Amino acid sequence: MRTDDFWAVIDRATADRPATPAEVAERAVAELAGGDPEEIVAWGRHLEKVMVASGTEDLWAAAYLINSGADESGFDAFRGWLIAHGRKAVAAAVQRPDVLANVAVIKEAADTGAVFEAEEVLGIAARAYEQATGSALPSGERPRTRPEVAELWDFDDEDEMRRRLPKLSALFLEPPM
Repeated sequence: MRTDDFWAVIDRATADRPATPAEVAERAVAELAGGDPEEIVAWGRHLEKVMVASGTEDLWAAAYLINSGADESGFDAFRGWLIAHGRKAVAAAVQRPDVLANVAVIKEAADTGAVFEAEEVLGIAARAYEQATGSALPSGERPRTRPEVAELWDFDDEDEMRRRLPKLSALFLEPPM
């Protein structure tokens, strides 16, 4: 599956109106389930590639700040939320995670404590395949999609957080004025 084809499914799931990540997932599942099961498998493999590419230490740190903590599954769910916002959002956040400080709902989360997770996006291929075939999505060797926890820098080190993610740190670490 080509990258453009993968993202086209997400684009169509968000077309015509703003959608929650859960709605994006439902629409993507419905579209994929109506197609060839091999395409669903290919879409799922491409999702794994996106997860590998987005599995950076600094993006994990951004998720940790924004969501007031993020273990392995929390980081995955955060990336599901990000994927539901499309290719440009993922690319920008992977390249410079601090750019997330410019997103309106994330700015608001500094005050509201909102959490950004969308596990349902990560299950699109599995649900679509099951709907299309009545069987579980074939499992294969899964790539590593994030760093080992033991190899991460200390996300509770506020000085390091400010150095790496100054805009997000200003939102989530600085006392409100």
